[in-house]
Amino acid sequence: MDLRIFTEPQQGATYDTLLTVAKATEDLGFDAFFRSDHYLKMGDVDGLPGPTDAWITLAGLARETRRIRLGTLMTAATFRLPGVLAIQVAQVDQMSGGRVELGLGAGWFEEEHTAYGIPFPKEKFGRLEEQLEIVTGLWATEPGKTFDFHGEHYALTDSPALPKPAQSKIPVLIGGHGASRTPRLAARFADEFNMPFGSVEDSMRQFGRVRAAAEAIGRDADAITYSNALVVCVGKDDQEVARRAAVIGREVDELKTNGLAGTPAEVVEKIGRYTETGSRRFYLQILDLHDLDHLELISAEVQSQLS
Repeated sequence: MDLRIFTEPQQGATYDTLLTVAKATEDLGFDAFFRSDHYLKMGDVDGLPGPTDAWITLAGLARETRRIRLGTLMTAATFRLPGVLAIQVAQVDQMSGGRVELGLGAGWFEEEHTAYGIPFPKEKFGRLEEQLEIVTGLWATEPGKTFDFHGEHYALTDSPALPKPAQSKIPVLIGGHGASRTPRLAARFADEFNMPFGSVEDSMRQFGRVRAAAEAIGRDADAITYSNALVVCVGKDDQEVARRAAVIGREVDELKTNGLAGTPAEVVEKIGRYTETGSRRFYLQILDLHDLDHLELISAEVQSQLS
């Protein structure tokens, strides 16, 4: 079972802070460092010193780390043209020696588009589907051959489909709560399906939909990795849990209901319930990026019980 560290830098983080967390992620034995792809803060925080770009951050971390996987939950399809995105991700994969994974989503936060002059199209899902076809098609094109695509939203003609990633296939992550289109898209393109911030019951229901969609097109549903992204707040005792919850502006009871919160034993038990749904990977959303003791505790008292 993989435990991955998942950060939300739009809430306020410098590259140096992210580098420190990524190095701790590696040193403490976690599987991967992932980050969101947002340009505007959410909620009652100041967001200072301002946003960092996901793929520029990951390019830097690719050269500063050696083992951990690196990726996004989720890159917004509205932020980048698909041909450019394929180049960016392939380059970072080369820079990392083949450790990159691409989470790609439709984009949903209209305010950040307005704030930074990014078009926010009404029809986003069709664009996401075409982006997935283009990005994966470019990477899969044999060297020396060209790639063409003519869709409703994008057109590529005689693309050399370069550069190639270091990996033979960069894992693609798709996620979400959608009941029909999302599972069908995951069945076609996803190496991993991620259920973000959902309950055990919701996860079981959504994983079942993805499995059914895969089987409907003749794909082995077990070929897809199923995962969860959940906020985490762990403490040695109730007082430490409460202190960490207060720092991130959350209530303990709410965190225990909607995330992985409590003592290490409580969190291990909750993870066990998610594994019964078929989940085999957990993205631990860390909201206080300066509390490295939190990561050390999770590594020593949670991860050690799951390995």
